[in-house]
Amino acid sequence: MKNYFYALFAAFLASCSSQEKADLIVYNAAVYTVDSTFSKASAFAIKEGKFVLVGDSASVFGAYKSDSVLNAEGKAVYPGLYDAHAHFYGLGQMLDQADLVDTKSPEEIVERLKKYQSEHPEAVWIIGRGWDQNDWPVKEFPTKDILDKAFPDQPVYLARIDGHAGWINSKALQLAKITADTKVEGGLVVLKNGQPTGVLIDRAQQLVKTLNPTPTNQEITSRLLKAQQVCFQYGLTNVGDAGVETDLIDHIDSLQKAGTLKIRLYPMVRVGQENIDKMLKKGVYVTDRLNVRSFKIYADGALGSRGACLLKPYSDAPETTGFLLYSPAELEKWIEQIANSEFQANTHCIGDSANRLMLNLYAKYLKEKNNRRWRIEHAQIVDAADVSTFGKFNILPSVQPTHATSDMYWAVERLGKERAKNGYAFQALFQQNGKVTFGTDFPVEAVSPFYTFHSAVYRQDAKGFPEGGYQMEGALSREQTIRGMTIWAAYGNFEEGRLGSIEAGKAADFILLEKDLMTAPANELREVKVLKTYVAGEKVFERK
Repeated sequence: MKNYFYALFAAFLASCSSQEKADLIVYNAAVYTVDSTFSKASAFAIKEGKFVLVGDSASVFGAYKSDSVLNAEGKAVYPGLYDAHAHFYGLGQMLDQADLVDTKSPEEIVERLKKYQSEHPEAVWIIGRGWDQNDWPVKEFPTKDILDKAFPDQPVYLARIDGHAGWINSKALQLAKITADTKVEGGLVVLKNGQPTGVLIDRAQQLVKTLNPTPTNQEITSRLLKAQQVCFQYGLTNVGDAGVETDLIDHIDSLQKAGTLKIRLYPMVRVGQENIDKMLKKGVYVTDRLNVRSFKIYADGALGSRGACLLKPYSDAPETTGFLLYSPAELEKWIEQIANSEFQANTHCIGDSANRLMLNLYAKYLKEKNNRRWRIEHAQIVDAADVSTFGKFNILPSVQPTHATSDMYWAVERLGKERAKNGYAFQALFQQNGKVTFGTDFPVEAVSPFYTFHSAVYRQDAKGFPEGGYQMEGALSREQTIRGMTIWAAYGNFEEGRLGSIEAGKAADFILLEKDLMTAPANELREVKVLKTYVAGEKVFERK
């Protein structure tokens, strides 16, 4: 009966000559605008890719008519979701590689690799990603021996889940000419009994990566489109790709201009002097769906591979404090150049030492009152004494809540109980500037932003562990989390004026959900399904 009433109401108003023509009208919806007051609406009209009126059904149908009308049947509508920090092209790459996520032993990895090998007989290299020794009965780095036995003549390269360690066989060691004497600044060739084990940490992986087959333009396009399809399925309309080469950005630009790639992207240019020189000469580059205005800097590695740079030694490895990927002098050289440009600095910082170093470098080149919106990516372990630097210099924390619920099983082993309390402190970071941006870091973590939502609010994993949540003083509210996935993420990209909320004049990016994130029970949040995804008023995904 309600649907019949709306149909009659729409038909009646459609006869009014004062109405303007809209491309799409959505009504009978629970619309979360995520505007400054977090107001709700029940309908909106879209014209030429933008919201032109947001309000109730009477006001929208009174002002607009359309041949395309969507009855949301009371379901929740949100702005298109952001993933502020992910690896978009990396996701496409991973979809072409051997999937090693959630493997429980080196033996299971070999089984998956053999299956991959049989399905890809043309492959010169066997390449995979997703292993994590913390998920195995013996939580130690693997060695090349098991790979050598299974693949004696074919080179193998397997990236750890976080991308900060690689595991290779003897054939790959031989091709890369890696020996016990090989040294890499910002990286490590792991040795045992004086010989390489086959594990490479951080920048040492480049010795092998440069030997991997170069993809064709067709393969690159295919990977980008595969990643887009997955993102749209999860309601992601805007993704920050953290660490991209300029050639790939040019390729993305051409696909977007051709209308082939429809997702909005915020690629952070991988730092390096050549890329800095090139981009500072070119300047900030912004189109409707591409926003190139930032550099991605790596200060340290990952906690899981003990490459995160700590102020004091690891609790479970007192012989090391981790390391920086680049010298402080080199990091400062890049920061100074970026400070004298219009570009944004976004720096990967996991350990408390890396966070302190980069926060202090930012502070040296930023004025206390600034609108540079420089970001610390991850801000994972931040000493309590350094938290206030975020607020004093308007530095944005760009965090990934699922890292907390993935790492919580072993983080205390790495850090010790007291230092672990400084980890994943999203609420304390939020309090500094009243904003925090959320991402997943996919494919390090799952793509689903609903895992992000659940982890940020309830600090639990998919099993509901731990009861009551992990370090709940770091949790955020549902409203804060939605803002971190929409308007605050848009702010972090300098896009809040045209994206990030459902308001007149903004691009019509929105999603229709099966369940409402603001009201669904905690144990149902991770399984929320996207029914439809729209970018600029165009439907780009519909669940069948």
